[in-house]
Amino acid sequence: MNGDRRPLLYVLLGSALLVTLVLHLVFVPRYLPGDVLLTVLTLGAGWITYTLVFYALGRAGADPEQQEFPTMRFADIGIALLLVSLLLMLAFDAFGLPFERIVGIYSLPAIGIYAGLALLGWSIGRRTEAINEIAR
Repeated sequence: MNGDRRPLLYVLLGSALLVTLVLHLVFVPRYLPGDVLLTVLTLGAGWITYTLVFYALGRAGADPEQQEFPTMRFADIGIALLLVSLLLMLAFDAFGLPFERIVGIYSLPAIGIYAGLALLGWSIGRRTEAINEIAR
């Protein structure tokens, strides 16, 4: 990677990590489960910054000497995991399992959502770094 761009990548990583932690540790507990709209907006913003953290990690950890072009297989797995987890949460709600009373059952799909977002961000970061190497 170009010497003047590496510090910007670490600024992105640090700021996205800080915003992710603030959103998840301060604002989500404040709004969950009382205010649905603000909870969804806060979680959406937190998911975007969480994905950016793994995007920056994928770019920082990419091997510039690698001869193979990285596949997007992990991104596909991440998207599938994300969608299946979201559908599972919706199914729990449709079957009448309220979040307020049974928080534990929602933890497995929540882990799936975060794992899927991490795989997606990391895979796109690796692919972007490889494309930038080819462009140079």
